[in-house]
Amino acid sequence: MMTYRLGILAGDGIGPEIVRAARAVLDAAVKRVGNLTLVWEPLTMGLAAIEQYGMALPDETKTALAGCHGWLLGPHDSASYPASERERRNPSGELRHHFDLYANIRPARGWPGVAAVAPHADLVIVRENTEGFYPDRNMYAGVGEWMPTPDMAISVGVFTRRAARRIALVACQLAMGRRRRLTIVHKVNVIRLGTGLFLEECRAVATSYPDLAIDDYHIDAMAAHLVRRAADFDVIVTTNMFGDILSDLTGELIGSLGLAPSINAGEDRAMAQAAHGSAPDIAGQDRANPVGMILSAAQLCRWLADKYDDPALHNVAALMVGAVERTLAAGTRTADLGGDAGTQAFTAAVVAQVAAGNAGGVGHEAVMV
Repeated sequence: MMTYRLGILAGDGIGPEIVRAARAVLDAAVKRVGNLTLVWEPLTMGLAAIEQYGMALPDETKTALAGCHGWLLGPHDSASYPASERERRNPSGELRHHFDLYANIRPARGWPGVAAVAPHADLVIVRENTEGFYPDRNMYAGVGEWMPTPDMAISVGVFTRRAARRIALVACQLAMGRRRRLTIVHKVNVIRLGTGLFLEECRAVATSYPDLAIDDYHIDAMAAHLVRRAADFDVIVTTNMFGDILSDLTGELIGSLGLAPSINAGEDRAMAQAAHGSAPDIAGQDRANPVGMILSAAQLCRWLADKYDDPALHNVAALMVGAVERTLAAGTRTADLGGDAGTQAFTAAVVAQVAAGNAGGVGHEAVMV
């Protein structure tokens, strides 16, 4: 029986509510499946950490996370931080940088009972997570953005063969376990050297996977294709900024950004983090949609199951995803999905479905990577 140590960082805004929901569903699934043990380590981050430590992500938290197999990260409300904190990397960016969580994996699929522009979508966006046009991540020291004069801002985009190669490898391996279709997204007609290098390396890696069908699109064309025919795509690999934009788009195409999960993965550990923000305007009102965070926790379980070859964690992930699916299909939905269930009531319904579900069943967990 394997024991997993998981950090839990509640975050700001709706973070405590949705992280609490994800933990409740995950605990229920572990109890139902058995054959593994979770040890939770609550840690401080965000406004609570600023009050206690004077910074949003204290060294004590990072040190503790180094001893964890993975963790759940709630959203942060960086806009409300003191000016001195806003000059630092935000907590999510710092954790991605500090632990080299280079692969941001963001699935999107339609759900029964949820009105959507693209109800038949079933795709995964694999986003390079360490460089590109994100100035807080693309320099060894300092940031890749500055102002030579008050009227001029310069932002640097960084694209390396190493980063492109390793994210392409993740995408190819993922596609081989799905429908064996890989789409590379770039802007080589304008950002010729930077995204040209990215495209070149992705193609080079993909040559080692002869069973993959490979195509590529410019970012603007890709956005249009997703709106028109999202169901045609399987695994999409792209740069940091383009992946961030496209995953928000696909979240809305499947019904709500509140449904959008993700993990940030490195070689040794991974971080579950819903794709949406902290929504401070509804914090504490029992109105937040916890699905994205619940599915992110399931995705983390799937990643750990693959890493440690643990069938029990595969079953936990399957049970969690299946319970969300049955809850939505039964008509229990939060306000963003046109329903009237609060966060706690929705979570209770999912936990009940976990208790009633088939712990060994295989539903759509294969697409919620």
